[in-house]
Amino acid sequence: MMMSRIEEYLDELFSEPKCELNYTKDYELLIAIMLSAQSTDKRVNSVTPILFEKYPSLSDLKNADIADLEEIIRSVGSFRKKSMYIKGISRMLDEECGGVVPTDREYLESMPGIGRKTTNVFLSEFYNYPAIAVDTHVERVSKRLGLAPKNSDVLKVERCLQRKFKKELWSKRHLQLVLFGRYHCKAVKPECINCKLQDLCKEKRKNI
Repeated sequence: MMMSRIEEYLDELFSEPKCELNYTKDYELLIAIMLSAQSTDKRVNSVTPILFEKYPSLSDLKNADIADLEEIIRSVGSFRKKSMYIKGISRMLDEECGGVVPTDREYLESMPGIGRKTTNVFLSEFYNYPAIAVDTHVERVSKRLGLAPKNSDVLKVERCLQRKFKKELWSKRHLQLVLFGRYHCKAVKPECINCKLQDLCKEKRKNI
């Protein structure tokens, strides 16, 4: 009953959820997801057009001047580390993968700046691979709605969600939870009053 209510509400709010990062190529998406760590999709979308127009290929990116990359992506935060990640990712894809981002999870997670969450988002979005990526929004919503214990780490949250949702819907539910957390069940000033799930929320007394 609880799960059906949650899924119906997510479908009501976001019937066809879409990734909000802009990209035209597989590696552009991978790099954009990496850049979004500790940042926002909106901010990433403001720098990637400049980045990929100035450096339109993996070869260009791997050979780019590090100071120039830092200047372009400065607004996304951790720009020094992320500039190095861009060069490292581009080098590996260009020299070891024939310019194509692989589906090999272990290989992807061996890339600089690429962890489990980024890999899950990429595989789900680009290859339609069933995956649930646990970012800050998904973790917050899952714990507030009791989908995962409050003391769970991100891997445990992922496992809990995998058990609760049908595998063929993992990617859709992941996006819906992200958008729900981003625009409704926000970290600060969540919109609890109009939420149809407020009676399920573990923090409702705090937020209403």
